[in-house]
Amino acid sequence: MSEPEDDPGPPPDLRFLKWLVTVLTAVMIIGIVTIAGLLVFRLGIAPQPAPPALPDSLTLPEGTQAEAVTFGGDWIAVVSGDGTELLIFDRAEGTLRQRIRLD
Repeated sequence: MSEPEDDPGPPPDLRFLKWLVTVLTAVMIIGIVTIAGLLVFRLGIAPQPAPPALPDSLTLPEGTQAEAVTFGGDWIAVVSGDGTELLIFDRAEGTLRQRIRLD
């Protein structure tokens, strides 16, 4: 019987191509994991807006109900329930600064 010939293996070009495919696969996996991690990190830890600093209490004039409230730099505006007045309060102390009649 004849002795089996040694298998020379794949040609060098094919080995190089196999190496390139392996490296490309690893790079793609690392890239996808990195992008997914960044998305989770960036979208998962969204900063919460700080609530506005409010005084302990605001005392509305007798018979007035608040319909809307808005906050400015150092003031708080309250629209009366019937929409005829705008009340401006000091933000730090909660005292009434100004009453504006709305038409």
